[in-house]
Amino acid sequence: RPEMPKKKYLVTLDDDEREQLEYLLHSGTHATRKVTRARILLKAAQGAEDSAIAAALSVGRATVERTRQRFVEEGLGALEERPRPGTQPKLDEKAQARLIAEACSAAPEGRQRWTLHLLAHRVVALGLAASYSYESVRRVLKKRSSSRG
Repeated sequence: RPEMPKKKYLVTLDDDEREQLEYLLHSGTHATRKVTRARILLKAAQGAEDSAIAAALSVGRATVERTRQRFVEEGLGALEERPRPGTQPKLDEKAQARLIAEACSAAPEGRQRWTLHLLAHRVVALGLAASYSYESVRRVLKKRSSSRG
């Protein structure tokens, strides 16, 4: 087996940082991911191997490596969430309202009621989006119906 490369991102905690991490673990309600990151840093500082840390905390090795790297670069800022990627919704609030209004209107000629597929086509026909899926229609309608109680 080839020799493991020396770790580039070594976690060394000063007393203050260690205290803050310990406090975080024992002070009740924090986001699970934040607590997990604190545990990773404490174990890494004790010299535990990434694979052992990953197994002990049921996370991937990449999570352990990424947390160590972020700690070296950002200190305890590594505990915080970063913005998560994701696409913006195709329809803004106004367009969503229009979709709901369509759903509440009389069904198209020859139809008993609107279907998700018909509404998806209607969104495109109205020029609200270049393409739109019935699944997206479902999410918009579901969001609206659940928010009304």
